[in-house]
Amino acid sequence: MGLIYCGIDEAGYGPMLGPMCVGFSAIRLAEWDPAAGAPDLWKLLSRAVCRDGGDKRRRIAVADSKKLKLSNQLKTKHPLTHLERGVMAFAGLVSETARERDSETEGEGIEALRHRGIEAAVETDSALFAALGVRLEPHGWYGGEEIGLPLGCTGKQIAIARNKLALACDGAGVEPVALACIAVGEREFNEVVRTGGSKGHVTGHCFARYLRRVVERWGAGPDEVRVVCDSHGGRTCYAGMIEAAVRGMGFEIETLEESERCSRYRVGERVAVLFRPEAEDAHLPVALASMTAKLVRELAMARFNRYWCMRMPDLKPTAGYTLDARRWLEEANGIVRQEEREVMVRMA
Repeated sequence: MGLIYCGIDEAGYGPMLGPMCVGFSAIRLAEWDPAAGAPDLWKLLSRAVCRDGGDKRRRIAVADSKKLKLSNQLKTKHPLTHLERGVMAFAGLVSETARERDSETEGEGIEALRHRGIEAAVETDSALFAALGVRLEPHGWYGGEEIGLPLGCTGKQIAIARNKLALACDGAGVEPVALACIAVGEREFNEVVRTGGSKGHVTGHCFARYLRRVVERWGAGPDEVRVVCDSHGGRTCYAGMIEAAVRGMGFEIETLEESERCSRYRVGERVAVLFRPEAEDAHLPVALASMTAKLVRELAMARFNRYWCMRMPDLKPTAGYTLDARRWLEEANGIVRQEEREVMVRMA
């Protein structure tokens, strides 16, 4: 049977400034034996993919975003080099697949679609946001001119990586079918915290949106579906969250296991959901989701810092995490109006 193998992970859960981003990826395997357990996509795609950003064969690094985001102090490489290379390579394949399917339904020739060029779809941060379904809240600090991409290499190098990945996918019977990111802006984040009682509800809110999309798209299809997520802190019970996500869709929820090791659930006949610690180290779709979320947040913060540094050139940029955010807010006190501060500071 076939398998739709999905991963969900977040970036920016803890900061005071900037959006919290939750990434999603889905990869289809044409053939899968359930008795063999979770597929090892690093092994299946080893011609093009690895876990290490320093790979001598120049394969695409796919791993926990915290391991691939380089230091801002590094002089030889852009901090986002590995993140953008991986995300843009996978996004290119997803976009090509979507365009080919659109051509079948709309009667548009493949040649016309190729003429547009996938490279053109990822030349700016705005284009990448559009491809991933990202909508930043309409604050001034996320506005301004688009940021050109890629930042750490060339468009040609991204195209080479994408083509290498395409060959590996074809050889392994693997197809990237979805790559997306939800950017929870400051206003929405604070509203969910106020109504839900804690910021943990923000993560659950995004998970529910993704799970519902998965069930709507693949829940009644011919393929098995696996959705893997990183554990939410020390939590072990997610049945209520899953039930709320698919309420009204006619699917029964079965709890298979709830322990510190993992929490497993069944949604209807086709969809299985797994929460486990350090999921991004064991499941490539989760690692890719982590990279997507981190890249989107970093690009959003690049816009944030550009806006405020234009108003105060001596202002040191911030990544938005609590200690440095407090430093930044103090230094920027003279240019940030009270009403802007009330909107931009996220609740703990």
